[in-house]
Amino acid sequence: MRIGPHTLSSNLFLSPLAGYTNLPMRLTLRELGGLGWATTDLVNARSLIERNRTALKLVESCAEDRPLAIQLFGSVPEEMRDAAVMCEAMGAQSVDINMGCPVKKVVKIGGGSAMMTELDKTAALVRGMINAVKIPVTAKMRLGWDDDNLTAPELARVLEDVGVAAIFVHGRTRAQGFAGQVNLAGIRSVVQAVKTIPVIGNGDVTTPEAVKHMLEETGCAGVSIGRGAFYDPWIFRRSDHHLRTGELLPEPAFAERVRVMRRHFERYCEFYGEENGAKHFRKVAPWYAKRFGPARPFKVKIITITSRADFEIAVTEYLEWRTQFCDEHGELRPQYQPGPMVASFMRDPDDPVFTRESIPVPKGPVDTW
Repeated sequence: MRIGPHTLSSNLFLSPLAGYTNLPMRLTLRELGGLGWATTDLVNARSLIERNRTALKLVESCAEDRPLAIQLFGSVPEEMRDAAVMCEAMGAQSVDINMGCPVKKVVKIGGGSAMMTELDKTAALVRGMINAVKIPVTAKMRLGWDDDNLTAPELARVLEDVGVAAIFVHGRTRAQGFAGQVNLAGIRSVVQAVKTIPVIGNGDVTTPEAVKHMLEETGCAGVSIGRGAFYDPWIFRRSDHHLRTGELLPEPAFAERVRVMRRHFERYCEFYGEENGAKHFRKVAPWYAKRFGPARPFKVKIITITSRADFEIAVTEYLEWRTQFCDEHGELRPQYQPGPMVASFMRDPDDPVFTRESIPVPKGPVDTW
């Protein structure tokens, strides 16, 4: 798998999700293995040029956070061009243009999904960015504005002609938000529309089986995972192994989940400072708890933490409380085990492995999506 001159370790990508796919999250996922490419949260091009403190924090990275793309949104060609130049100077391996975000504040300025409605204008903006930098420029899009305007295949052809290195496509329209089921046929139409550049599919991937199913059904070159990485931070390692060997690795043990959660929390404290890091982590910890089995007291306690000490108390008290549901070996008794994670695409109504399961949208900046 290649993006421009870069050869990737896998064809699995981390999708940007506003407020979540920050440096602590990216480093935690990279350490678990299997992740070939990551992208920052979307950042306003003008804010980056103005060196806004929040914007600079969004694109903050380090040597271990490679390869990395910085995702920009905006509609002013000069600003997008200059921001791309800044990204290159910061050491990014690529610049990604957000043409899929359905957030109102992004769309109303002509960015995100709005870029799919004016192809000539979008092509000119992208051409200016490509001519200004030596690193690859990619684009993230949806299938179109709504079901009556499925412009993704046409836009993909236009972008390939102007020199985009790869296209990421979420299998929903802007009108859908995150509702309904991802349209694999729509992703396949984008794959078929281009000649040589890779198309990476995205949407509702929560298991290694779903990764393989998307690749087989769409012909896409890779799969990008967003919400599924919160549901299962090990999904990249498990999916990469499944694609290489056909074997399904077991889900990680409880002790491993707690270990990784602790490491993720510590990175938040290092990145944001202890108090802010603890407060930010309140929205992340409940995603780990989804696979803990009985965890209500932990979920209640963890959303009040303001320090490392608070976090340790919440974890310690939970570990003690949880023992009542465990056997003599410390394992959850069968009746308390969390249900198996299921793939997100309905292949066969009689096949329980492919039963549709809704993935909640994380709380935060995406509440208005």
